[in-house]
Amino acid sequence: MKSRIRLWSALFLGLVFLGIISLPVSDAIVKNAARDSLYDDASQTPHRKVGLLLGTSKFVGKQINLFYQYRLEAAALLYKNQKIDFVLVTGDNSTVYYDEPTTMKNDLVKLGIPADHIVLDYAGFRTLDSVVRASKVFGQEAFTVISQKFHNERAVYLAQARGLDAIGFNAQDVGGYGGMKVLLREQFARLAAILDVKVLNTQPKFLGEKIPIGEK
Repeated sequence: MKSRIRLWSALFLGLVFLGIISLPVSDAIVKNAARDSLYDDASQTPHRKVGLLLGTSKFVGKQINLFYQYRLEAAALLYKNQKIDFVLVTGDNSTVYYDEPTTMKNDLVKLGIPADHIVLDYAGFRTLDSVVRASKVFGQEAFTVISQKFHNERAVYLAQARGLDAIGFNAQDVGGYGGMKVLLREQFARLAAILDVKVLNTQPKFLGEKIPIGEK
């Protein structure tokens, strides 16, 4: 019995060790993939027909979520600088009580983007889903991802793994405890992204009929 416990303990510690070693490796892989595809200056960002705005919740508790606010401001900046023609808003609408895309659309309109230049993807449950659906459902093989830099790096990595021509426009980062917590979680998300691509061949939860953007 004791030998079996020692065996399981050794296996568990071995898996923990491999996980710890894998985090910096996956981080480096993702950063390297996106290194030449990210932009901070709207004036230097290449034009793409569609900007893929990655969703998040509007509030953290009773406070505005700065990740949300800065992403919407980045999308509006690109649109006003004529660097994108449409915004594809992708987010979670898994229940009738939680609808990220519609909330984001309403706030984008307030920032000056016409409603008919905003397209909603209600099935962007994960970054992988959002990226793949931009191609498979909305017909975009080249697009600009809009989120914070850490998120753009992972989205661009996932897009490149699918043969898509994605660049990223970096929204303002968020500091403080909230920002640190998200960055820590991102390390595990990067490892999961690599496993999705290299091992699991993970597919979006939903695909569906084609929804072309900007085609009459």
